[in-house]
Formats: sequence, C-alpha cells, structure tokens
Amino acid sequence: MLKILHFADAHIDMAAHGRHDPQTGLPLRVMDFLKSLDTIVDTAVQERVDLVLFAGDAYKDRSPAPTFQREWGRRIMRLSEAGIRTLLLVGNHDISPAVGRATALQEYDTLQVPHVRLISQPRLLKPVDLEELPLQVMALPWISRSSLMGMLELSGKAPAAIFGALEARLSELVDTWMKDVTQSLPLVLAAHASVQGAVYGGERSVMLGGDLVLPLGLVTDARFDYVALGHIHKAQDVNKDHQPPVVYPGSIERVDFGEAADDKYFVIAHIEKGQPTRVEWRKLNGRRFIDRFVRIATGDHFMQQVLSALPSQDEMSGAFVRLIIEYPRHLDSHLDETALRRYADAALEFHLVRRPQMEARLRLPNDQTINSLTPFELLELYWKTMKINPKEAETLQKLAIEILSEDQQSSEGI
Repeated sequence: MLKILHFADAHIDMAAHGRHDPQTGLPLRVMDFLKSLDTIVDTAVQERVDLVLFAGDAYKDRSPAPTFQREWGRRIMRLSEAGIRTLLLVGNHDISPAVGRATALQEYDTLQVPHVRLISQPRLLKPVDLEELPLQVMALPWISRSSLMGMLELSGKAPAAIFGALEARLSELVDTWMKDVTQSLPLVLAAHASVQGAVYGGERSVMLGGDLVLPLGLVTDARFDYVALGHIHKAQDVNKDHQPPVVYPGSIERVDFGEAADDKYFVIAHIEKGQPTRVEWRKLNGRRFIDRFVRIATGDHFMQQVLSALPSQDEMSGAFVRLIIEYPRHLDSHLDETALRRYADAALEFHLVRRPQMEARLRLPNDQTINSLTPFELLELYWKTMKINPKEAETLQKLAIEILSEDQQSSEGI
C-alpha cells in the first residue's frame, strides 16, 4: 500500500502585511502559512510517506520576494534531505501569462534538487520517473490561455472557445495516456484546475483569469485510484462516498473572511491497486477568523447591542475579527469606535465595517404635492421619515414652530 501526502494552494505570501514578528522579521500572517507548511512537512518526514504531491500555487503570484522563496525552499529541502519523493505541480499563481517566462518554482527543475520534481507541462509519469515507486501519475499543471492559444492556433477566439478546446484536447490526451498505463499499478490523476460541480470558497476574489473546467466524467473515471486536485480553496471530495476520491484539500491557511467558517486540511491517501482508496483528512490549526454581523434599529442601548455582537475578549485573542454594523444613518453619532476598538484590543486585527442605512423616502398621497404642504407639515413628514421617537418629534416640532413664528414676526416688524 502506498501512502501519499497531498496538499495544495499554499500561497505563503498571500497576506504579507500587518504586524511583523520581531525575531524573524517576517509578517505574522506569513508565519501562519509557514506553520501550516511545517506541519505538513513534519508529517511527511515523521510518517515516511511514499510521495508528497503538491497540486500547485506556492505563492500569490509568479514573482515572489526572495525572502518568501527562501522560506518555501527551506521546507522543500527538508523533504529532499529526508529522501521523500516530491512532485510540485505548477499552478495558475506560479506561472507567467507570457510564453517562455520562468515559473515561480523553476529553480527546482533548473538545479535538479534530489527527489524533487517540477511538473510544468502535462505528462504521464511512470515508476522510472518516480524513482521506481510502483505508481503512475497523470499530471496536468495549469496551462495559461496564451500558451494554449499558440498550441491550438486559436488566435482571436473567445475565452469560452479556448477553454472548450483545451478541455477537449485534455480529454483526448488522457485517453491516449490510458492506453499506455500498466493495469497492475495504481494510477493517480494530479491537476491544478476547476472541476465541474466543485464548490468554490472565498478565494474567488484572488483567482486570476478564467478557469479551465475539467468535466466531471473525466476525473471520476473508475480507472483512477485517486484524483489529487489544487486551485479551489474549499476542502472537498467532489466524488464523495464513491471511488475514486476526487479531492481538493483546500488552501493550507485561511486567506480572508470569505473562508472564516472553512476548516483547513491536507490529505493522506492510502492507495492499493484493486482496493478502495482510503482518505485521511488531517486538520490544520490555522489562525482563527471571526466574522460577526449586527443590525441595529434604534438608539436604545446602542453600544450595548454592538458589544454583545462580539465574542468574549478571550475568544478574540490572537484572532482576525470583523464586525459589520448595519444601522440607520441618523444613529451614526451613537457609535463609539474608540470604546469598540479598546474592547477588541486582544484581536490580532480588528476590522470594523459601518453600514449606515438611508431610510426610504416617505411617499405622499396622490392628491398631495410638496408645494401643497406647509413648512410645519413638511417637518412632521421629516420626523416620521427619520423615525424619530414620537415624543422627541413632538418636542422638536414645538421648537420649530416657535422659531419659525418668531422669525415670521421679526420679518413682519421690519
């Protein structure tokens, strides 16, 4: 039985901002991603897995800062030094849109790092390509639109036509590879792509360009023993409760509040030819994201309502916290932001989102127009529109009548 560790979408520099660690000089958020990566590497080394399969997207783009390349490299070198076979697929964030440019992971191919293999072009890997590991891997790294247009001579075609052509070509390629596989050996499909029917998470906002979508029928082919995917940040088995498992392990750390409720994982797949593949979901204990919302209708106990929407200070300690407050615009002065931030001081970061709401205008009856109303009648409508407390509105109305009456008397006396 083979033991394969599968992870994807590391994006270790996705959140290279905010507070820095005084000892390492690294952003605390980058350290969160690196801690998850350390957990993955430690597991691979300690449990002596047969293969580490990284399904793409090491960084946020193809031009990572040297500091982040160093930190990623340290982890990959640990796998190399431990003699663990490692496959690195190129993802859409690792590749340049320009043809011929180096990928963000190119050095592992250029320097021929022992036991580490970079996959930047579609190919079928046999045991001879995997240091005699009794396994076959169909590898489909990300293919950019520009390279595809050149390859298929699709200049000027719409994106839908381009991706449609690519899907057809990849299906043909897989069919061709299938004729060359050894039936007695396990077969894995590894791809950095979207799959028909997969559920997207909050990373939609950070994806670049259009998506190649693999047909569900292609990835659920019973001839595969396991399908290792990357590109979608939400952990899921697209072929749940069936064989083969079609697995997105998801990103290794929460990228933003869109992933606040998502647990993060890497996967250990136990593969044996002729037997159902068993998948272990290993949970990663990343930085907590707490996302809260409160809608306030009146000014009564305004701040008490706001504070009660937040968890305890202990629960917020070290977390990313966002509070969205929706309230009538005229209550804006009731919000004590200083007190609110003081209460949330234990959070690593506190994000306050104000959503003051404009009240809908009060419609006049069909037989009335603005010109037909007196100033006092207009004021009464204004108090109602702003939903002023009736007693307060009555007091304000009396004051307005007094002021306007005095002004009118003064004008008549001149």
